[in-house]
Amino acid sequence: SLGMALSSILTEAEIAAGLQSCQAADSFDYKTFFVKVGLNSKSKDQVAKVFGILDQDRSGFIEEEELKLFLKNFSASARALTDAETKAFLAAGDSDGDGKIGVDGKTDLIKR
Repeated sequence: SLGMALSSILTEAEIAAGLQSCQAADSFDYKTFFVKVGLNSKSKDQVAKVFGILDQDRSGFIEEEELKLFLKNFSASARALTDAETKAFLAAGDSDGDGKIGVDGKTDLIKR
């Protein structure tokens, strides 16, 4: 399962802290979330692995629909992102304006 794959990279405590930071609608901030789950301190390979898990249809891109359900990858009981959150997340990661986050641009979302 997705959760199992993620838990090989992130601890339960890290995931819980990330989800805790964005429980209210429109409170999701990807920078805060990535810091809370400890992605900033992971290797590029580990980050790529996490994004690979998020790319559920294995297209090499993370599309808007996949972003909307982003938090559910970390916990089945997590909420879906709102449209505003999804669009802001997408805009931050979509370097070439094609409406999705490409495999090449995705690690730029995580500032070290």
